[in-house]
Amino acid sequence: MATSIATPGLSNEQFEELSALIKDADSVELKLTVPEDQQRSAVAALALDPLDAQIRQVFFFDTPDLKLNGHGLVVRARRVQKKGDDSVVKLRPVVPSELPASLRTTPGFGVEVDAMPGGFVCSASMKRAMDGTAVKSVIYGDKKLKKLFSKEQRAFFTERAPEGVTLEDLTVLGPIFVLKLRFTAKQIAQRLVAELWLYPDGSRILELSTKALPSQAFQVAAEARAFLMERGVDLSGEQQTKTRTALEFFTR
Repeated sequence: MATSIATPGLSNEQFEELSALIKDADSVELKLTVPEDQQRSAVAALALDPLDAQIRQVFFFDTPDLKLNGHGLVVRARRVQKKGDDSVVKLRPVVPSELPASLRTTPGFGVEVDAMPGGFVCSASMKRAMDGTAVKSVIYGDKKLKKLFSKEQRAFFTERAPEGVTLEDLTVLGPIFVLKLRFTAKQIAQRLVAELWLYPDGSRILELSTKALPSQAFQVAAEARAFLMERGVDLSGEQQTKTRTALEFFTR
């Protein structure tokens, strides 16, 4: 699988695959991670003010040998400043047209294509919003992990988890401290998002992203690419995935 934040360089087969995934998805998220040695200059070029950022804590749940990750499953919960908690059970990759219609219409379920320089993937997620005490209660051991997930999420997990692995077998991997900042640019109509993930060893990932409707994805990608290039943001750096980096850090 390979693509860029725009479409140049794709083979006909890759373009057809990406187009088919986007056509049947609910949304598209375009992502770019900025190399660590260029993050400071990118923040300055985009005029980002960290004091405007929202604080988050992100927790992942997996077995010590990452069995869920090996099966394409991601189980995550978040605490969000001045907002409620949330949880998600995510499966990737998926082909939207192969998902049951009953699942596509389940409240909290969505299909999204994530695209970044060097790759794209389509994922299916079952989300749940909760009050601001839910995650803390589980992390501190006052409640069982399954309390973070709805009946629909638990069923989605059970159907796709490795044989013999239950929610109660999972280990807490986290937290990761995150700063999230939404910002706009006059040059494009889209709202952009900057997320700075701070890992316990001092390393960090700065991700820039924007979401688009499937019908607008390629146009938004072209506009976002042009905007970032004008600001001197490097689009050719090696890309990192926030989730994989977190899982590997906490299971070393």
